[in-house]
Amino acid sequence: MTEIGAAADPPAGTVREVDGFAVGHGRGKYFAVSRRCRHLGADLADGTVDEDGCLVCPWHRAAYDVDSGRMTRGPRGFYSKVPGLEPLLKSLTWVLPLRRRRVVLRRGRLFLEADVGGGRRRA
Repeated sequence: MTEIGAAADPPAGTVREVDGFAVGHGRGKYFAVSRRCRHLGADLADGTVDEDGCLVCPWHRAAYDVDSGRMTRGPRGFYSKVPGLEPLLKSLTWVLPLRRRRVVLRRGRLFLEADVGGGRRRA
């Protein structure tokens, strides 16, 4: 396990890089997902967490469900006008979701759990 820091780090709504993963805090829970957006490869550790608790890409505002790793909203701006792009990218993340790792709280400290089952969370 990799230590992330105190339970207050990262603060709610923020994301940062830890051990090759984008680690964030939103809607009262911590998460860790792989760092590359499925659209154009932006570093998701530079993203934000929206009011729904989704991780938002810093480049084109695509959003990801941090529990499933699937895209919930396609890229915004120019890319939102490309016919069929959003459904295509959403479908891609059903097959190739962002990898996830569990973040655990122990005695006021956060830890990133080792990969389990190819990076997918255990139930």
